[in-house]
Amino acid sequence: MTDVDDIGDSLTVLAENGDAVSVYPAMSTEVVMARILSVSPDQPHFVLELNEGETIPPGGATFVAWLRSAKIQFTLPGPAWNSLPEQPHLIPLEFPERCQVLNRRATARLETPLGVYFTASFVLNGKPYELQLYDFSQGGVGMRCAPRDSQGLHVGRKLQRVRLELGPDAVIIADLEIRLSRTYRSFLLGEQVQIGCQFLNMSASMQDDLAKLIDKMNSRQKR
Repeated sequence: MTDVDDIGDSLTVLAENGDAVSVYPAMSTEVVMARILSVSPDQPHFVLELNEGETIPPGGATFVAWLRSAKIQFTLPGPAWNSLPEQPHLIPLEFPERCQVLNRRATARLETPLGVYFTASFVLNGKPYELQLYDFSQGGVGMRCAPRDSQGLHVGRKLQRVRLELGPDAVIIADLEIRLSRTYRSFLLGEQVQIGCQFLNMSASMQDDLAKLIDKMNSRQKR
């Protein structure tokens, strides 16, 4: 992606959603967490907001975030990351010259509708969990929770007999494997942990039920 308007639109979506941005400094092995606070409507500039206590060391850095169903990545050269006066967590930056769009998901994900509480409930090592779903597809689900509620939910962990409540009278019991875990800051909820899971051992009938539910919800959203 090299068109300045396309890049601006992508950064604006990240800003409006408050999505997490992972910053990988070239001269460090530590990941810096941030988000895009705002995008200029007239100039190819945006403002990066660092999580509390975070700093970017001098030198270039690679920025990675999920944009809809794909991962977006770009690099900025640095070398210094000059913040706004008296606001060390806000860094004004110019658009990158190009962005890469990587790892498109095999199945399109459907965001859970507003006003309907979709949940995933399960027991792990004797501890009950109930997490909110933010999207799902025929390949898996995305969950979120406060950091204190994410203990034990590590990448690679398998979750058995998870009860997925996908709207009124729609319940699926499925096994999941955690494939993604990352921290981000939400405008309304504060610090959150995003957990992406893949379905395991789904029968043909369960796949059919899920496909029908997704088609039904898609048709409702298009009205």
